[in-house]
Amino acid sequence: MLAFLATSAILAVTPGPDNLFVMSQAAMHGRKSGIVVTLGLCTGLIVHSIAVALGIAVIFQTSATAFTALKIFGGVYLLYLAWKAFKSSEHRMKDEMKPSATTKTLYIRGIVMNITNPKVSIFFLAFLPQFTDPSRGSVSLQVLALGALFIVATFIIFGTISTLSGLLHEIFKKSERAQKFINRIAGFVFVGLAAKLVTAKQ
Repeated sequence: MLAFLATSAILAVTPGPDNLFVMSQAAMHGRKSGIVVTLGLCTGLIVHSIAVALGIAVIFQTSATAFTALKIFGGVYLLYLAWKAFKSSEHRMKDEMKPSATTKTLYIRGIVMNITNPKVSIFFLAFLPQFTDPSRGSVSLQVLALGALFIVATFIIFGTISTLSGLLHEIFKKSERAQKFINRIAGFVFVGLAAKLVTAKQ
């Protein structure tokens, strides 16, 4: 478990679509919003863990149609977020900061971002079983336990990223020009993530 946790922490720190997504959201909306997105991403990881434990994730490894459909859906969603970032203004940012709307919206963004990336399911399918031992009981239960540990490591690392990125939001939130700059950077990040996801190979 120690080896698994150490490996999980390293993977969470390594620059990738999820932590870049958290970073951009925290910079745009603040630390709390970054943490909400992180909770959404972790919820997506729960889904992936269950998919691996039940063998569902194999579908995305063996079916080109399922793999392509899911990544295209994810890519379109990221482009939608990019469009919103490019179009947002100071007034719209303040409206989106309302807790009743923002929390739900950002949480769903995290879930969709994670679930629509078939590479995560395939990664879990290849990564988690390596740390299981059939002699110690049900492999499915071990996969779920390892998935839970991975989620804990991810939440800690991404929570730290949210805090650091949230500092940018606090520094620039009083400047309309700075807010527009951050929105544009976030928009380009979303476009880049969409391109990476859509061009991903099975």
